[in-house]
Amino acid sequence: EDEQDRVPLHKLKLLGESEELKELLLNPHLRQLLLTIDQAEDKSSLMRKFMQEPLFVEFADCCLRIVEPPEKENILPE
Repeated sequence: EDEQDRVPLHKLKLLGESEELKELLLNPHLRQLLLTIDQAEDKSSLMRKFMQEPLFVEFADCCLRIVEPPEKENILPE
């Protein structure tokens, strides 16, 4: 795998500290989606399918915001 696509361990640990992520994971439907991916043979095609699920997209976006926070200059003022 391409090293650029790997998330460093210290950033992965931030996922466990996120209250927003913990809240999302209380949803039994999301938990079932994640279990289905974990147990699937073809994880990548299943993830592509699940990216059509708003709940899964919300989870994925939340994870990405934690491990790759947006650059300050890209944030629009409120």
